[in-house]
Amino acid sequence: MTRSEFDDIRAHIDAEADHPGDLLRLARSLLSDLEDARMREAMLRAQHLRLLTAARATAAAEAAGCSTPLTYVTEELARQGQLPLTEDEVNQILVDARTATALATRLEQTPTVVNGGGPRVRRCSGTSRSLPR
Repeated sequence: MTRSEFDDIRAHIDAEADHPGDLLRLARSLLSDLEDARMREAMLRAQHLRLLTAARATAAAEAAGCSTPLTYVTEELARQGQLPLTEDEVNQILVDARTATALATRLEQTPTVVNGGGPRVRRCSGTSRSLPR
């Protein structure tokens, strides 16, 4: 959920404090959203684990002198539908990888500045959308 959605929910709770039925429906909706988010997180963690396992197996296969060490990564990427099929896709992936590497390097070199003394600026205010009744 976005910060704006949390702000909308808080405003709805404040405005509807006298209607317990609305709050119960809101709580059920939030629990459903939380369950969905946890399921997505579990799926992403499993996908990450499969990719990490394939990468480690590839490195081990190369160290062992296997003739085709990339098989593990290639099969996992194909299973996830992420294997580039055309020359254009190959070129775009290489450009994206170079850009991501350059950005990551830049982020690691630039110290982050924390604004500790200024006022907190709110990006969203008010109840711009209504919640179901």
